[in-house]
Amino acid sequence: MTSQPSTRGRVLAAYQDLLISDGPSAATLDAVAAAAGVSKGGLLYHFKSKEALVEGLLAQLREYAEADFAAMAQAPQGCAAYYVRTSVFGNTPFDRAIVAAHRLIQGDDDSVRQVFAGLHARWYELILTDLKDAATAHAVMLLGDGLYYNAALFGFPTGVHFGKETQDGVTVDALLEIVEKLRPQARS
Repeated sequence: MTSQPSTRGRVLAAYQDLLISDGPSAATLDAVAAAAGVSKGGLLYHFKSKEALVEGLLAQLREYAEADFAAMAQAPQGCAAYYVRTSVFGNTPFDRAIVAAHRLIQGDDDSVRQVFAGLHARWYELILTDLKDAATAHAVMLLGDGLYYNAALFGFPTGVHFGKETQDGVTVDALLEIVEKLRPQARS
């Protein structure tokens, strides 16, 4: 038996979907309520304002990020490889929360940028702990960020699996081989 998402969960999912598909201007309280299948009063019971919806999205993003940081820290292949491997858009709840929050970055509210700055700093810290070299850690972050950027720019492929070719025939496996070559012990 599958459990139904809570009203709060449906509202947040609807908000994310509207942000992703139509952008912040389309994600009005009325539109979010309609997409979630709740009354506007039902939405306002859970989120008193549009700002509260943003905070709900950011809280969810931080929660997903904490789970990702824990998985990254325990990844057998290392933090750097984990970061690159998971930088391919997989349509996970975490991916969707990232993309939805990114759609809000152009707004006046600096809280979204601050959350992303914190996430970025934590990913960097984990990669640096793995690779022990700041320039190499930065290069790995740029590689992973580039993969994610390309997915955002050229569309979100669903069902992308590790090892599949990128647009120009390069596989994520090949990129991970490069990451391994960058490891300090590989240079010795």
